[in-house]
Amino acid sequence: MSTSDPTPGRRTSADPGTRRLTTETKSALKTTEFFVYIACVIAVLIASMVVGTEDNHVDYFRADRAWLYIVFLTVGYMISRGLAKSGSRDHYDS
Repeated sequence: MSTSDPTPGRRTSADPGTRRLTTETKSALKTTEFFVYIACVIAVLIASMVVGTEDNHVDYFRADRAWLYIVFLTVGYMISRGLAKSGSRDHYDS
């Protein structure tokens, strides 16, 4: 008597011949949030380079502040990918 998997498309040790039909989500490079993340990181780095101490002004956007914002962006991106992966399915092309 064989056991059947209640989730179609997933392999189990009891049924090694089952073909996977879906993946959890799209690849990260296929999403727009990846490109928005990269654009925001570049924008933060450019802004930290442009804002300087010309004309005896204080540097309001130092490098440590820029890297802190990049960490915030990275955490936000990771959370958004985690939420995207939590329940959606994408067709699997092998």
